[in-house]
Amino acid sequence: QVQLVESGGGLVQPGGSLRLSCAGSGTIFSLYVMGWYRQAPGKQRELVAAITSGGSTNYADSVKGRFTISRGNAKNMVYLQMNSLKPEDTAVYYCNAHREHGLSDYDYWGQGTQVTVSS
Repeated sequence: QVQLVESGGGLVQPGGSLRLSCAGSGTIFSLYVMGWYRQAPGKQRELVAAITSGGSTNYADSVKGRFTISRGNAKNMVYLQMNSLKPEDTAVYYCNAHREHGLSDYDYWGQGTQVTVSS
């Protein structure tokens, strides 16, 4: 069974930093686009950052220049370095693995980790 497990969330003051980690198991994650999404109560889930197997990245405008997505040497690991955090970054952050293979699409999600930015 494919699993994604996030960690690293918590309470941080505005201007602070956190690094989220995503550990995957059960499939070959080098075949997937990996991404971080977030969802605040009452809001839609939004893409924060994504990274391909080749290392190409994409960021939401709201986090560009502050957040960095990366893959570990072990391809089952994905990270999100979050700097200069703002209260509006408060949300549950989810790790996602996406693959399009022939006529089949694969989408896997972690359980989420809470990030709270507050004084």
